[in-house]
Amino acid sequence: MVELSQAGDGLLRKGFAGDTLNTAWYARACLPQDWSVDYFTTLGDDPLSQEMLSFIEGAGIGTQHISRISGGTPGLYLINLKDGERTFSYWRSAAAARQLAADADHLRETIDAADIVYFSGITLAILSTPIAVDTFLAELRRAKASGKQVVFDPNIRPRLWANREIMLETITNGARAATLVMPSFDDEAGNFGDTDVEATIARYRALGVANIVVKDGAKGATLDFGGERSHAPAEQAVKVVDTTSAGDSFNGAFLSRFVTGSTPEEAATFAAKAAATVIGHHGALISPDLLPKA
Repeated sequence: MVELSQAGDGLLRKGFAGDTLNTAWYARACLPQDWSVDYFTTLGDDPLSQEMLSFIEGAGIGTQHISRISGGTPGLYLINLKDGERTFSYWRSAAAARQLAADADHLRETIDAADIVYFSGITLAILSTPIAVDTFLAELRRAKASGKQVVFDPNIRPRLWANREIMLETITNGARAATLVMPSFDDEAGNFGDTDVEATIARYRALGVANIVVKDGAKGATLDFGGERSHAPAEQAVKVVDTTSAGDSFNGAFLSRFVTGSTPEEAATFAAKAAATVIGHHGALISPDLLPKA
């Protein structure tokens, strides 16, 4: 999406972001150069879409699987900040990304080309039709059955969904298609009614999820990998400026360490440091030079 953030004196700063793009961006920033990160979405043929494509490529993220729609445009959102906490205003109903599962053959080819697939609850929420959701999840289940790592952040945003029942059912089905789920406890408690982190872990375990990372703000992250439990403390930010992308940066940094051989606890500890750095700066994406070194 196109991101508009506050630049002072009533001015706005234009950028490009979105939860899955943020995660890909931070994974790319934290991974060794011999790893490749590709992004999959659908864009239009307008100048903003081309600018976004160039931005993604400039970050070292592959774009060869991104499809284009004649007459399409990106979505847009505005960050509103108060005391470091953010709210968003969205314009996304006509975003080309809603068509990312419209071409089932291209979707399958894209997933087949990957070793690790990452998606979110927002991915599911924006898909244009129930048939598109079914197509997308079917391909993810196929990927999981073939032995691929499929990573899912439920990232629950109720106002993106038609109703609560559809939201909870679709998020649940998304988790069933995943090998690693990375929920935020506040989201799970507020929407699924989980009373504690243990309830969140137990619910996702019952869905057949092998590995779980529950992010719980200042309480850190609780990890359950194949039944082995561990905990990583939160890293206190020097100053909270903008909490946009806190969870996304954690996810990207975690995956960058986990897939290269760190233990889940080591990966989460590194990810907490990355997220604490990110929320000390404005906007969803900060310079890679500011991030902690692995």
